[in-house]
Amino acid sequence: MAEKKKLLKGIYNWTFLSIVVAGLLLINIISSFVYQRYDMTADGRYSLAATTISFLEDKEKFNGRINIKIYLDGNLPADLAHFKNAVEDKLKEFKQYAGNRIEYQFINPNEGTEAEQQELFQNLFAEGKGILPMDLVYMKDGTQTQMLVWPGALIEYGGSTVQSIQFLPGSKTGQPYQLNGMGQMIQNSINNLEYMLTSSLRRAILDKKPRIAFLHGHGELTFPQTQRARSLISPYYSIADITINDSIAALDNVDGLIIARPRERFSAKDLFVIDQFLLRGGRMMCFIDALNIDEDTLKQTGQTHTTRYDNLKIDDMLFDYGIKINPNYIMDVRCVPMAVPMAKQSMIPWFFNVLATTTSHPISRNIEPIALNYTSEIQFVNQSSHVAMTPILTSSTNSTVTGLAPLVSLMIPLNYGKNPELTPNPESEANKKCIAGLAEGMFRSHFRNRIVDEYAKNPSVKLLDSSRVEGKIFVIGNGRFIANEYDSMPNKLGTGYMYRPKEMNNLQFSQDLINLKIPHFFGNQEFFQNLTDYMMGDNSVLDIRSRQIDIHEIDTEKVKLEAGFYKIVNVGLPIVLILILAFILNFIRTRKYAK
Repeated sequence: MAEKKKLLKGIYNWTFLSIVVAGLLLINIISSFVYQRYDMTADGRYSLAATTISFLEDKEKFNGRINIKIYLDGNLPADLAHFKNAVEDKLKEFKQYAGNRIEYQFINPNEGTEAEQQELFQNLFAEGKGILPMDLVYMKDGTQTQMLVWPGALIEYGGSTVQSIQFLPGSKTGQPYQLNGMGQMIQNSINNLEYMLTSSLRRAILDKKPRIAFLHGHGELTFPQTQRARSLISPYYSIADITINDSIAALDNVDGLIIARPRERFSAKDLFVIDQFLLRGGRMMCFIDALNIDEDTLKQTGQTHTTRYDNLKIDDMLFDYGIKINPNYIMDVRCVPMAVPMAKQSMIPWFFNVLATTTSHPISRNIEPIALNYTSEIQFVNQSSHVAMTPILTSSTNSTVTGLAPLVSLMIPLNYGKNPELTPNPESEANKKCIAGLAEGMFRSHFRNRIVDEYAKNPSVKLLDSSRVEGKIFVIGNGRFIANEYDSMPNKLGTGYMYRPKEMNNLQFSQDLINLKIPHFFGNQEFFQNLTDYMMGDNSVLDIRSRQIDIHEIDTEKVKLEAGFYKIVNVGLPIVLILILAFILNFIRTRKYAK
């Protein structure tokens, strides 16, 4: 009887063990096919943005399967192996929503014969248009090791390679990266993975790019002055240069219109063409200077008069749409300083170089400060229930406006002292001035009570007196917002000049502040990208750029006060738990064998 009982107990134990082992194996097999993670962070930093999920789930956007080849595999140092795992985790999340429309594979570029490797390297580099290699130096087993890695991916779509992704920067000639100094760079790239992947996929599957035109013919910024802005949006949009020249059909095939710093009067015919473009659902981005200032005279003499631009006429049309550009300047204590040579105070807070205050709107949310030199106030007027008016950028609460066409003097900041208050109540929200505004909705025609005579007699011209499709207008009182400095050089034929932006990015840095070794970074570039995406209705990467990731700083005072307690908990708690477990096991064993 005792032997039978012992046999049954043995069978039970082995059966239970087999079930546990089988269960564990089954869980591992299922987990290898099913990927799931739970984001417990308050800011959702480990979750995909809603627009990313919507983009990946939209089957109509994917006409074929996308294959992503990531050239990060093999015997990698720990930091790069961690980065590779982060890329794989993000792609697994993408596949949760895109399914088999996205496939990916990791490839070791250092496998194969030397000839095969060189051929692959040539294909990856693609004369600088593909992945840039990174020459890496790190310590391994006490010795310095150097290796060449390709920190990027190629995207294949429709049977050919259509896009490359550069996850980490390539090395400059003769300047390898030290791995022990790349921690922050790698972490920033991990945080930026969703944007890099989504924007690259978005470019890869574009069948037809929306068309954005830069308007010319009224003294606007030239092609060389807008090259950097063009390069930012050209991967997603088809860029054109258009002069209306009284042609009624000039904007027929245009989806978005950029009017950048006009300085000459618009003809009634040109305004009519722009008006009808808006009423057909067009998107207008207007960067307009209301005043002209001679900065050279200001720096030479210490003061200068400003003058109004002679009746551009486009400001009258914008007024009818509900947006007014005042011929004044905003002065703000939150500003970029300016160097003043040959003066007692070499650097002054230059209130006219405003650092704009962003709003919660997706265009400006959570981006770096935006620098605006000599910017005018925007006001919303003639507001209609069919048009939504939204401030996008404002000044701070400690700001004011000048009079109309003011005299600008270098003495102005000195007159306010060390703690300037530009307004009687510098903490009141009412002091904020609108710098950039957005109007969206159904507009009434600027020409609803009149029409250009030549067009009125033309039977082929059909006047729209109000919007048929919702239109959008963005206006900022700063015409030079997207301008870049540039170099010129004779072309190879000797028949003209080639132009390229200067290496220093005007949309992110100030050469004057660099010369003064003042750390800074401006968000003008990201703002322009967000603006263009929002105006053109593609928000697939807008939410990713503007999402808030809260990095909570360590409370040093709390650490000092409570460090001892947590040290005791970390050291003592595991010991206490082990002792309790040992006591319980000993108690069970004693009770079992005491019978």
